[in-house]
Amino acid sequence: MSYQLLNSALWNQRQLLELLVFKLEVEQLLLASGKSKWLQHSTAEIERLISQLAEVELARSVESDSVAKQLGLDGEAPLSALVTLSPEPWGELLGAHRTALLQLATEIDALTTGARELLTASQRAVQESLASVANDPATYDASGETQAAEAQPRLIDQDL
Repeated sequence: MSYQLLNSALWNQRQLLELLVFKLEVEQLLLASGKSKWLQHSTAEIERLISQLAEVELARSVESDSVAKQLGLDGEAPLSALVTLSPEPWGELLGAHRTALLQLATEIDALTTGARELLTASQRAVQESLASVANDPATYDASGETQAAEAQPRLIDQDL
């Protein structure tokens, strides 16, 4: 039955998304602690997981379309429509999946935003460090980015 297959596909998707949340949290901890040597491994794991999610999403989409057609809906009907029109206990199960997926999406969005902020701060710190080591003082422009100081003519007292 299509409901059972859809339920299984949604469970698979939830499990992978929960694992993605875990991997993103690990990556954020690595960024916050400055342990950048492990970032490439963490990023590779996240990329593999995203590729698995794409496959699971395709399977879920096929099963969702099948259930939608059984309910007389367009094949591209959202999960919320399936929740509303499905008989019990399927409506309740699909509703629980939808709620969990929305929560996971919110967590993933927050984690990726946090990681992006950490990376931006790290990039700025590296740029500032390199500018000070290169003896090339930089200043900040109106957007908060660093700008190299313009070369200025210098007077040299040759009598010294």
